[in-house]
Amino acid sequence: MTTVTLSLADRDDVTRRALAAFDGEAQGARISFASVELLWKTLTPKRWELLQALAGQKAMSIREAARRVERDVKAVHADVHALLDAGLLDRTAEGSIVFPYDAVHVDFTLKAA
Repeated sequence: MTTVTLSLADRDDVTRRALAAFDGEAQGARISFASVELLWKTLTPKRWELLQALAGQKAMSIREAARRVERDVKAVHADVHALLDAGLLDRTAEGSIVFPYDAVHVDFTLKAA
């Protein structure tokens, strides 16, 4: 099973992981957000539902993704582009979309202000 980890990370954390990767240390699939607000702005409930429908599936059209989540194609199209921009979805050479993971792990700690 291929799992992507969504996390909060500042520039120093991302740089540290990149340098470790260049030194040959496996980092695993990870997508980092600068703040919890950005993470929640990007991953709305409807987008989570879309990722769940795409997880572990082969590449498909936006129309097929909309059918699977029983939503309007235009609304799913907007969500797909937000997820593409965030690096959560990939586009194939044929123009289909794919979520190349079977699972999502969210990793962050909420601290007192």
